Amino acid sequence: MSKRIVVALGGNAILTDDPSAQGQINALQETAKHLIELIKQGHEVIISHGNGPQVGNLLLQQEAADSPENPALPLDSCVAMTQGSIGYWMQNALYDAFQAEGINRQIATLLTQVVVDPNDEAFQNLTKPVGPFLSKDEADKRSVETGDTFVEDAGRGYRKVVASPKPVSIVEADVIKQLVSNGVITISAGGGGIPVLETENGLEGAEAVIDKDFASAKLAELVEADFLLILTGVDNVYINYNQPNQEKLEEVSTDQLRQWIDEDQFAPGSMLPKVEAAISFVENTPNGQAVITSLENVAEYFAGGSATVVK
Repeated sequence: MSKRIVVALGGNAILTDDPSAQGQINALQETAKHLIELIKQGHEVIISHGNGPQVGNLLLQQEAADSPENPALPLDSCVAMTQGSIGYWMQNALYDAFQAEGINRQIATLLTQVVVDPNDEAFQNLTKPVGPFLSKDEADKRSVETGDTFVEDAGRGYRKVVASPKPVSIVEADVIKQLVSNGVITISAGGGGIPVLETENGLEGAEAVIDKDFASAKLAELVEADFLLILTGVDNVYINYNQPNQEKLEEVSTDQLRQWIDEDQFAPGSMLPKVEAAISFVENTPNGQAVITSLENVAEYFAGGSATVVK
């Protein structure tokens, strides 16, 4: 039976060891081969994705070329630019995969604005890492030069942090829903969406990055998806991860997950936002289910396989 599925792609689906445009295109071509299996199974698919490394690299390029004649663009505009570039690469990758399989489907990337609350405490507590990993010396030097804030991220180095407010609504949600209802594979809410504030003068961009898993959960809620599919580097979520008593989670309730969150079972900036996004979608969507698994396990799960399922 056909299901409406929002697929939130992890960073490994776009960026590998090669950060060039061609390297990311190559990664997305492999990603498309997995996603096409969902489409062959007859599901309605909405694709969202992250953009942390891409927008961080773009910000560095903007800073390097900044001048009175060519001023650097703000963060919200950089988010929009990476939405467009990643969407372009993804569209082409899916088109090629469709051609190879003889599938005739339309694909569209939609520039997506996500409304945030100006009073969200995230604007006073900068937590969202963007851009490449740096050594401590590199991060300290850049902090002095730019005034940006850098923090250590999961033992892998230092990254710039910006505000990460929660999504309140999605401006283009109805358009996305119409596209999907008409059979269009839609790429939307890229990079968590372009953060905007509702003001008396209309929508204004915010200096922030929205977590793509929370944006994907809000998107899935608004388009009345059956599944929120959050992709990461492992087939299942674990408790006591990498310890002798680690336990694979398969079917879990939101209450169980909240208890494990209280026990600090899930790493902030890694598995924790995925688990919290899954909880948000399930609790706000009647009959909705959230699935956390790897890209490679996607088709197998929907063909009757195993993953971590929240319901």
